[in-house]
Amino acid sequence: MSANDSTQTKLGRTAGEAGWRVSRYNLYADIPDSDMVAVANLFKGMCSEFTPLEMDLLSVVEMLDENHPLIDRFARRGVIVNFDERAALEAMGRAACAFPHAIGLSICPTLGCNFDCPYCFQDHLAGKMTSEVQDDVISLAERMMDAAEVKDLDITWFGGEPLLYPDVIESLSERLMALVEARGGNYTAMVISNGYYLTQENVSMLARCKVDLVQVTIDGLGATHDATRHLRGGGPTFERIVGNLREAKIPFKVDVRHNVYAGNCDEVDALDDFVKQLSRESGNDLYCYHTPVTGSPTADERGRQVDLLCGGDESEVSAKQEAGRFRAGRGSFCMAHTIWSIAVDACGDLYKCRGAVDKPQFAFATAHDWDPTNPLLTANSSDNLTMYLNTACPVPDEECRECMWLPMCVGGCPHRRLSTERDCVPFKDSPEEYALALYARMAEGRTN
Repeated sequence: MSANDSTQTKLGRTAGEAGWRVSRYNLYADIPDSDMVAVANLFKGMCSEFTPLEMDLLSVVEMLDENHPLIDRFARRGVIVNFDERAALEAMGRAACAFPHAIGLSICPTLGCNFDCPYCFQDHLAGKMTSEVQDDVISLAERMMDAAEVKDLDITWFGGEPLLYPDVIESLSERLMALVEARGGNYTAMVISNGYYLTQENVSMLARCKVDLVQVTIDGLGATHDATRHLRGGGPTFERIVGNLREAKIPFKVDVRHNVYAGNCDEVDALDDFVKQLSRESGNDLYCYHTPVTGSPTADERGRQVDLLCGGDESEVSAKQEAGRFRAGRGSFCMAHTIWSIAVDACGDLYKCRGAVDKPQFAFATAHDWDPTNPLLTANSSDNLTMYLNTACPVPDEECRECMWLPMCVGGCPHRRLSTERDCVPFKDSPEEYALALYARMAEGRTN
């Protein structure tokens, strides 16, 4: 060790000289009726409260001694870092694109639906998955698991309304579960349904098929729900759905989704209370969450029968909802950013996004022909595969790459980016609002 090195060690380095700096992904908000500050870090996925003194020291952290006791507290909470967070997100995005934890298949027994919801992004097409296509789906799952060398399979039953054809769900589930069992892996499944056919008979079938979650949408109480969630050709659905949730003995969790728009945003709290009471009465595990309705070209063509804009409430609703699922930053937004998760429509066409399954022009291959060991050359339309994958980190948008929300949104919904416009978080210009929503969740013991 040289004399200069010995002197530097004796005097100690500053935190800045040791490589520490304030995270680029911190959010700050003064806590009401307090002198404390809530600081949320979007990369680490943590939210903590800090004293005024700690905030003063955070502002000059690079000048502190590298062994100052606050360095460890700041670092563990992610508010200071000694690495390039954006480069880490980009590396995570590249890894997520190819590295498989499990095979994910979103399977549509049909694209038909018994509902006609005005904000739905789909054109509902009649038809049922044939036995031949079911064979192709099983073969595809087997090829993907072999190619990825993984044992686990994650299934989402989608549509249309998948429970229009429970026999397809049961038949395919038995064969898919057998594939996983033969490999000694884990099988998980969920259903996205409108809830109209969530009868005891179908609940029992889904339980046999190892479904552990069903998502059902309720848009408000009574007539408010029926205004948007009505039968094709007209007719109410609220009482039928609620009756199913009350009367069936459901052994899995049910997420009740509330699509919030201008006409029902004043029922957020009332619906929360209603679902909690329904859960107590039925003994079923029901959880209500709220998400703003967004426009789509299909909904626009229907004449925008509801006002799809939430106005000033959209930011507040989104902030509260996202606070409930706060997590560490990630390199991918959804299944569109990994080659090992795909959607299959009732005809056996393959898509990178569930939101595109009703639009054949977005299909990239067929379940019968696609070879995951040679994904591009066996695709009918390689562009429909690569254009989704290439929206992953590094995001091809300089404004997104510089944005402090990048660890959360990862550039936003790939399908909306490709088909309409960039999909920013509704509370993008209200970081304090989101930080306080996180703090409130933290106070309830629901976040870090």
